[in-house]
Amino acid sequence: MITIYTDGGSRGNPGPAGAGAAIFKDEKEIAHVSKFLGTQTNNWAEYEALRLALETAHNVLGSPVTQLVTVKMDSELIVKQMKGEYRVKDPELKKQNERVRLLIRESFPKIEFVHVRRALNARADELANDAMDRGA
Repeated sequence: MITIYTDGGSRGNPGPAGAGAAIFKDEKEIAHVSKFLGTQTNNWAEYEALRLALETAHNVLGSPVTQLVTVKMDSELIVKQMKGEYRVKDPELKKQNERVRLLIRESFPKIEFVHVRRALNARADELANDAMDRGA
């Protein structure tokens, strides 16, 4: 079982932004990423966290990842956009969405997106906040 937790955020919108993600295999963390993103919007940072998580999972697990990958995020907007329930209207978010979808097509034939409350996304939130702290 592969579970990926991602979180992106900004202090101000836009503002100093960070992305964090943790990848778990059978409930054991096998990789993580934490990156300062400069000045960005919150939603852009959420997408960047997802993109970085998928790239990291690809590097650690190989390609294609044949197991079901469950991505858990506290951004309801991004989850609904990835599920196709909401359209992506913002031009910058469209670019991010397309980059993520390309990674999915190339390496993740079985993937699902789940919205979780912030409290259940603590590890990714910690990594995103660490990135913002490093950039401050």
